[in-house]
Amino acid sequence: MAILEAVNLKKSFGGVVAVDNLSFSVETGQIKSIIGPNGAGKTTVYNLITGLLPPTSGLIRFNGQTITGLKTHTIASLGLARTFQNVRLFENMTVLENVMVGCHQRMGSGLFSAICRLPKFRREEKQTAAVALEKLALVGLADQSQRPAFSLPFAQQRTLEIARALAAEPRMILLDEPAAGLNSHETVQLGKLILKIRQMGLTVLLVEHDMELVMDISEEILVINYGKKIAEGKPAEIQDNQEVIKAYLGEDFKGR
Repeated sequence: MAILEAVNLKKSFGGVVAVDNLSFSVETGQIKSIIGPNGAGKTTVYNLITGLLPPTSGLIRFNGQTITGLKTHTIASLGLARTFQNVRLFENMTVLENVMVGCHQRMGSGLFSAICRLPKFRREEKQTAAVALEKLALVGLADQSQRPAFSLPFAQQRTLEIARALAAEPRMILLDEPAAGLNSHETVQLGKLILKIRQMGLTVLLVEHDMELVMDISEEILVINYGKKIAEGKPAEIQDNQEVIKAYLGEDFKGR
């Protein structure tokens, strides 16, 4: 059963068509990747799914519900979380506090309760800290919880962003180039973490340029160029697709 469906999705910026009549689906519990050249429209697709941009036309369904036109926080509350290409942490907050931010949409205390630190807010804050620490343990950062976020090595900052997304207890997580800037060892560890997330029952949609990572962990791959779908299928099928080789992978990739 598909947890995410995009139907005839289109996004234009003036005369430039960034996403062009794109349709695809992601099955529940699947790791699916979107690949393509720079400027192919991959991050625009993410921004349409998560409500940062409204589509020019087409629709998006998540868990059977049409989410086209909904606000970002509403979409997030339905169980859809994401990370970004560029690290977006609260640098002057601790590692633990950064993950706690991801929990706050699940809190029921209002602004007045928070300002006055009423008992309900204090109880929720304690519970939130416990959940955040669990997520840090999951990604291997529990022992770094009290460090300022800015002091973490770059690879751990990337991992922290994933922990923060997981703190929202999503059903599906969208990862936008999580391996960017990582060395080969760090990328292998990232792949293991993504597989671990899938084993927890979450669905993963991955935008990534590291083809070794993509081919190793993806069950299905969508290839786009100039906003259009040029191929979709299992990793072995994508590697042998001549149009994909010509547009993106290159002849040197074939046969790896």
